[in-house]
Amino acid sequence: MNPSDITQDLAAFIEASPTPFHATENLRNRLLEAGFEQLDERENWVLKAEGRYLVTRNDSSLIAFCLGSEGALQHGLRLVGAHTDSPCLRVKPQPELVQQGLWQLGVEIYGGALLAPWFDRDLSLAGRVTFRSLEGRLDSRLVNFKRPIAVIPSLAIHLNRGVNDGQKINPQTDMPPVLAMATEPQPDLRALLAQQLASEYPEVRIERVLDFELSFYDTQPPAVIGLHGDFLTSARLDNLLSCHAGLLALLKAGSQPAMLVCTDHEEVGSSSHCGADGPFLEDVLLRLLPDPIERARVIQRSLMISADNAHAVHPNFADRHDGNHGPQLNGGPVIKINSNQRYATNSETAALFRHLCDQAEVPVQSFVVRSDMGCGSTIGPITASRVGIRTVDIGVPTFGMHSIRELAGARDAAYLVAVLERFFNSEIVI
Repeated sequence: MNPSDITQDLAAFIEASPTPFHATENLRNRLLEAGFEQLDERENWVLKAEGRYLVTRNDSSLIAFCLGSEGALQHGLRLVGAHTDSPCLRVKPQPELVQQGLWQLGVEIYGGALLAPWFDRDLSLAGRVTFRSLEGRLDSRLVNFKRPIAVIPSLAIHLNRGVNDGQKINPQTDMPPVLAMATEPQPDLRALLAQQLASEYPEVRIERVLDFELSFYDTQPPAVIGLHGDFLTSARLDNLLSCHAGLLALLKAGSQPAMLVCTDHEEVGSSSHCGADGPFLEDVLLRLLPDPIERARVIQRSLMISADNAHAVHPNFADRHDGNHGPQLNGGPVIKINSNQRYATNSETAALFRHLCDQAEVPVQSFVVRSDMGCGSTIGPITASRVGIRTVDIGVPTFGMHSIRELAGARDAAYLVAVLERFFNSEIVI
């Protein structure tokens, strides 16, 4: 793919992935179309040299791998890690609200979301629904309303004169979206979900919707913008951009053993059975390398690139960056460094990534947070400490991280794909 095609493919992938469940399904489908075989954690695995496999957990996390040529795994594994989740508004279990003649749904804030940009957006609803069929079986399916069905209206400035001087947003009272005029009988979300399931899956006969995990999302599609098309603006660039880049790179993997790890719940700490701080990756490595001594040797010959978006230097807030470490949009991937191990990068893993960028003819940048500011983190330190694998934290520079609408350089996705392809296929000893 040329850079423009990669950007357009990324945009289509993000638009089709409003939740971690949909992102995982789309990753899975792309891999199956490319000839990967899906494994079931509940069954025995029969793995073959040069085999290409994938496994999912909770419908929201995925690990895919290419075993490479016979005996190649003994020389180490090359891993790319990313996460499928993004900050959003999650629907509460009993969300129905009727206020001032309007039907609303109560929401919980998932992750460290920038809340102000959620106001006055055309919102839709998507996620996973679990139900009992008329045959008495429990089943789960993904739903996506796609069309705008909700909005969180701003309060007019006439009623809130000080809003532009700074306004605290109360997530309990200010954020419930409006879906409809309240009518009799009162609206029922589970009945609405049953109707949506019937429209998306006409073959399924539903007796009762039992539970759900639903997220609101912005229906505005991704777009390449700017006078010269320099920028990509979209929801969920953090971190579906990295998932997509890892996918494209894995599809080009050759004789070297390669693995893509896309896990859920990074935005809330990764502590779940399908998060990076859970046993998912370790369980898969145990299947690949049952002998503990052999597994330890292979891990010490392996390397992970933890790919998660970085902060580009904002022209209106340049003082929020260290003066020597202000990544630029369209300046290539960013090596993220923190002495307090908020990032897992060290001098050796950073040098290897720089070398790969040189080989791929990709520009590379560095980020260190200001010494008087706190530093975020990624799945990199979590994976490094749980598995014992050398790791480098990198990411594409962006503006508006954790907003409902983020901004990246239109060329940076292609840069990231190029260096990850080089990583999976380079002959360098890692």
